[in-house]
Amino acid sequence: MKAQSSTRAGENPPLRLSAPAAYRISVQGCLDDHWASWFDGMVLSRDEALNTTTLVGTVPDQAALHGLLIRVRDMGLPLLSVLRTEPSDTPVEHKETEGDDYDYC
Repeated sequence: MKAQSSTRAGENPPLRLSAPAAYRISVQGCLDDHWASWFDGMVLSRDEALNTTTLVGTVPDQAALHGLLIRVRDMGLPLLSVLRTEPSDTPVEHKETEGDDYDYC
């Protein structure tokens, strides 16, 4: 029996482990922009009112996604959500904040 490869309108296409995909990862705490390089160039945006940081960008494969999640864990940041998005949902600018560390807002 062959698996169906078509998708209905509004459904995400099947995800392959070795394919690039865009993600939006939300964590508790505020990270400064200099952490973007540590998160493989993901775009960081902060919501100081909610004390959260959102990392948005494309990762080359599932192994890279797991690597990002390991970094979140190693920093002791509570993971709030991981959402696969459309590549066009990637923001192009950073929200500016002051400070040089990832202390909570």
